[in-house]
Amino acid sequence: MKKLLQFIILSLLVFSNVGAEKKDNELNKLFKLLKNSENTKAIEIENKIWKIWSTHPSEDRRGYRLTELLAQGSLLINQRKLNKAYGLFSQIILEDPKWAEAWNKRATVLYMMGNYEQSQNDINEVLKIEKRHFGALSGQGLVQIELKNYDKAIESYKEVQKLYPSMEAPKVMIPRIKKLIKEQSI
Repeated sequence: MKKLLQFIILSLLVFSNVGAEKKDNELNKLFKLLKNSENTKAIEIENKIWKIWSTHPSEDRRGYRLTELLAQGSLLINQRKLNKAYGLFSQIILEDPKWAEAWNKRATVLYMMGNYEQSQNDINEVLKIEKRHFGALSGQGLVQIELKNYDKAIESYKEVQKLYPSMEAPKVMIPRIKKLIKEQSI
């Protein structure tokens, strides 16, 4: 009986690693395509990346439940129920601190609540797990503007441009930040 239980646990670990490896390979492929795509095609690729990020990496009941909780939290954000969303994303992070998108969603909520330093802390966690997270990097740009760290904000948007050259946010935000710096130095 003990051997059977060990076999089942080992099988689950292997299958969840296979799922995670498959997703990593898919993300690598999509990021290569994203780098060389323009407008409509790039948005299509971006949506595929977000779908992978927003789906918990384990393909078991727990993974499906956490994916559903993340979706519920996103709905709470849209309804401006930020405290509830914060609590839900915190719960997900407690259950799986290695899921970048849970950290990213909580960072978004913290930004919307005006807790910029805490938001940056969560963004740091996202980027430890997924350094190519253009959403977190864009969010970091916004957070750094609020913290008046304009050079860091520009760096964040430049990182986004390297990953996602056709994304509009860096094209709009970098000149705005430079203008802000110039106005404040007068």
